[in-house]
Amino acid sequence: MTSIKKAITIFEQHSGTLRTSQALRLGIAPRILYALRDAGQIVEVTRGVFRLPDAASIEHSDLVQVAQRIPKGIICLISALAFHNLTTQIPHQVYVALPLDAEKPRLAYPPVRLFWLSQASYSAGIEEHLQAGVTVRVYSREKTIADCFKYRNKIGLNVALEALKEGLGQGYKPETLLDFARIDRVEKTMRPYLEALL
Repeated sequence: MTSIKKAITIFEQHSGTLRTSQALRLGIAPRILYALRDAGQIVEVTRGVFRLPDAASIEHSDLVQVAQRIPKGIICLISALAFHNLTTQIPHQVYVALPLDAEKPRLAYPPVRLFWLSQASYSAGIEEHLQAGVTVRVYSREKTIADCFKYRNKIGLNVALEALKEGLGQGYKPETLLDFARIDRVEKTMRPYLEALL
């Protein structure tokens, strides 16, 4: 098997997408990687992330790219609502939470909107979802609803209320929602809306 065919096989075994560091670790030489790119056999989706051109469209491709490029990032707010089907909003950026001590990531694509959170808020309610062979960390539905109330001035109270109504309609437990509201320090803000909808 030639080096080119071997490299393409490695891409196929990893859902068609690899970061440069992954490709090197899996035995693809840099010259082979760039030869594949120059020949159009792989496409550089963003700096350091390559994909087979005919790879099946990934449902949450922007989230996968962010997960690969921002390891400490957690998908939050409108992006998390969309992931969990809790909103009619279409995110035009990927909303990403980072711990307070994280450096600002350099990412040309996809566009991201960053939120720095305290350690307690950052580490609560994280779920891991496997998308195209990549672990994407997303806040749980209940944590996301509480976050929407915390950032209601940045994303709109209407977004938070829509998510709360949808969540309650799907049977989310008010106690769990309030637990996350306490962590986010928005229990007093969220409680009246929650009680009005019950």
